[in-house]
This record gives sequence, structure tokens and C-alpha cells, in this order.
Amino acid sequence: MKIDFSGQVAVVTGAGGGIGRAVALALSAVGAKVLLVDLAEAAGQQTQALVKEQGGDALFVQADVSQEAQVQAYVAAALQAWGRIDVFMNNAAWQGEIHAIVDYPVEMFDKVMNINVRGVFLGLKHVLPVMTAQGKGAVVNTASLGSFLATRKLGPYTASKHAVMGLTKTAALEVARKGIRVNAVCPGPVDTEMLRDIEASQAPGSAEHLRAQRTASIPDGRYADPAEVANLMVYLASDLSSHITGQGIQINGGSHY
Repeated sequence: MKIDFSGQVAVVTGAGGGIGRAVALALSAVGAKVLLVDLAEAAGQQTQALVKEQGGDALFVQADVSQEAQVQAYVAAALQAWGRIDVFMNNAAWQGEIHAIVDYPVEMFDKVMNINVRGVFLGLKHVLPVMTAQGKGAVVNTASLGSFLATRKLGPYTASKHAVMGLTKTAALEVARKGIRVNAVCPGPVDTEMLRDIEASQAPGSAEHLRAQRTASIPDGRYADPAEVANLMVYLASDLSSHITGQGIQINGGSHY
């Protein structure tokens, strides 16, 4: 069976780079119209240009996913442009600063939780009613291997990704009889700018050595490419996964927590 999203509308948050950009391009490649959401205007517009270069239909909306009015605005923009939302890639996240819990600035803790948890919650809160009215839809939240494991000096990020799994499971239960599925992808290390920033903060001056150590611990010997995570997300949004909901699917090269 071929995956075909022709005539469908997808919303992707955090679409300015990394996994968000990769999944926006992947969805466009299989026919979806894509609303791109990111706080970084230049990065979001660049993703829009890339989608259009491959012949796709995309619209960029600048938004802070932690602000309810701005979430409502991106939902409204999708409805105004195309009249529906079939797929929601609830992806925007921030790693935060690298500190032990006892040294972690409270304002930075709040920022991580606002983006990674409040942002996912607000997206669900305002997209799910649209899908309920349609009687069909698929949501894929971006969680993490950090939804199951802890990492030193990434306490708020780890807590936030555990929370994303809790929201995923709860939302899935609440809408399972309404034709809507809610799942999460849980990547291990992915070759993104965000992970390089984390490694640079964790190992100043020796980030490449840290990366080599981590790579050696992965059974297939490499980090994931963002496109590989995007492929899993597209599958989870497609009818090929019609009996999968409330799950956190790991993509980690064979690692086990």
C-alpha cells in the first residue's frame, strides 16, 4: 500500500529545522499541504521555500507554541487556508541549558517546560477539536529516548519528555473513539543542530569525543538522520498504522533502555 496524503492538510510545529523540517518535506513529498510553524521566522521561511522547490504547497506562520493565542492563530491559519487539519506533527521543543538540578536556573526550567510541555498541551487542546469535528485525524508528538531514560544535567528536558508521553497516552484514550490517533516518536541521538548544541555544552572543547563515545554505544553505529525520524512520523500519521495509538515508538538504532 502506498502512503498518499493528497488532499490532506498537515500542521508541523518546530518546522524551521531538524526533525520538523524533515517531516514537513516528507509530508509534502506524499501530497500533503503543510502549515509550517516556528518561532524563528527566517528558518521557517526557508523550510517553506524548500517545500515549494519540491513542488509542494506550504504556508509559514510565526508562532510561540507556549502562547495560547498564537497556537489558536496557527490553527486558524490552517483552517482559513485549507479548511481542515488531518495531521498534526506536534514537534517544537527546546533542550534548555546544561546544569545539574541544584544549579538549574528556575527561569530556564520554566522556559523548557513552557515550550516542551505547555506547547504540546496547547497544540492538542486546539487541534483535537478540529479533528473531532472531522471525525478523523492523526497526531504525532515528538518525545524522546529521554522519555524513558535520564541524562545528567538535562533534568528539565528529561522531565518535559516524560510529560510528553503522559500527554500522548492521555490524549489517545480521550479521542480513540472519535477517529483520532495520538502517538509519539521517541528518537535516540539524531544528527541535528540541537543535539550538537547539547554536546557542546556537555563537553566543552571535546564534543566530538563525546559524540564518538555515544556513537560507539549504538548497536548500528550511528546517529539517526532527521529524515529517518520523519519517515516514522509519516508512517504513524498514515492509515498503515490505523490500529496504533497511545504509543511511544523508539527509533534508536537498536539501543535498549
